[in-house]
Amino acid sequence: MTEAKACSGTAASGEPNGRHGSGLGSGLGVGPGMVGPRVGLGEATRVWARIAALSFGGPAGQIAVMHRIVVEEKRWIGEERFLHALNYCMLLPGPEAQQLAIYIGWLMHRTAGGLIAGILFVLPGMAAIMALSWIYVLFGAVPAVEGLFFGLKAAVLAIVVQAVIRVGGRALKNGAMLGIAAAAFLAIFLFDIPFPLIIAVAGAVGYIGGRLGLPAFRGGGGHLSFAHTVADADSLLGTEMPAHARPSLARSLRVSGVCLALWLIPVAALLLILGPANVYSRVALFFSQMAVVTFGGAYAVLAYVAQQAVDTHGWLRPGEMLDGLGMAETTPGPLIMVVQFVGFLAAFRDPGSLPPLLAGTLAGLLTTWVTFVPCFLWIFLGAPYIEALRGNRALSAALTAVTAAVVGVILNLALWFGMHVLFHQLRPVSASGIRLELPVPSSLDPSAALLTVAAVLAVFRFKLGMVPVLLLCSAAGLLLRVIG
Repeated sequence: MTEAKACSGTAASGEPNGRHGSGLGSGLGVGPGMVGPRVGLGEATRVWARIAALSFGGPAGQIAVMHRIVVEEKRWIGEERFLHALNYCMLLPGPEAQQLAIYIGWLMHRTAGGLIAGILFVLPGMAAIMALSWIYVLFGAVPAVEGLFFGLKAAVLAIVVQAVIRVGGRALKNGAMLGIAAAAFLAIFLFDIPFPLIIAVAGAVGYIGGRLGLPAFRGGGGHLSFAHTVADADSLLGTEMPAHARPSLARSLRVSGVCLALWLIPVAALLLILGPANVYSRVALFFSQMAVVTFGGAYAVLAYVAQQAVDTHGWLRPGEMLDGLGMAETTPGPLIMVVQFVGFLAAFRDPGSLPPLLAGTLAGLLTTWVTFVPCFLWIFLGAPYIEALRGNRALSAALTAVTAAVVGVILNLALWFGMHVLFHQLRPVSASGIRLELPVPSSLDPSAALLTVAAVLAVFRFKLGMVPVLLLCSAAGLLLRVIG
């Protein structure tokens, strides 16, 4: 496709040039059911590359950047359409910010636009995490590098606590939502109930509550709020459904076949050729399963990945999971890109006949492939049907309940990280179906506790941003290692 229209099958306004800044509106004749000047695929590619380069700070920051550029500045789509797409992406497994980029790219420029938006969103983070993974395994034992990562752990812990409070403040608006969050936390913390089951139950409860019209399940799922909004009628895409966005069974079968082949054929080939015990087969199978069952956003996903990668597979240690999250926090792209670091370490430590660095690099790329290819499937297959369901209250109610459950899951992640950052030893406890690990008080790390307190004060008392906190804590960690 050499050039794609902003909206296939709908008449363009006839403007001779492509002005897409904040001046787009009634002066260009954009109104209900109308489409303004075309957005060329080349311009769209430049915009998505810009968004990718600015995508720091986790999903909240990434979605805010996307809204500022796509809705407020370019006015490609309006507020209602943006939030409807976000609603759907938050219900999906995987990184909602990247899936939102795919969705908007697909709305504007069909499949080519979705591919460009989704791939560009991942590329900077993929390259950065790979480079940092090499540095980590080659120089991680050097005191200076070790100190930097030691400081990052404290900053990441403070940021995860902030995520609990931020998401909880938006999602826990009534007793029912507080109850769902508490139940989710107790289920995963005390009884080790699988994360996917918790999210599935919460979604079902929310869906039923929405169908019954219960007031507690209204509220839109704890969306981000934006200071500046644009009506759909004043946007480039307008209010009508583009022709290519209409559901089609033939298209659905075609999309499913291609995406499933790209995703699952490599996994099947590894299992058949190398066997299920090989590290590449295990990595491909685990992260393929993760792509299907990890709902609730990046921090909730990381709780599940940390539990499985550390406790079940033994690919890395708890502190290393925090190091990887620190890498993802300080680089552009989805936070879930930390899984590339997990896959890298898994094969680096079990390289077989390959050089460890090559084995780790291949496993990291394999992890990225099986993690993100399904994201394109969920959007290309489901988005046409979701476009036809704008305003569905039951879906919104399901999202509201899932978001509440995610608060409990992220709180569990914060406690898990906190215990492993602050204490050198944990003691397993098991009684009456309860299975958990508790810290050994005498193993408290004073330096880690000091840094964590400083990071929490920086975030909550002095309102410093994520990047300054990460940089300051890294510098403090480096100083402590040098003098210690």
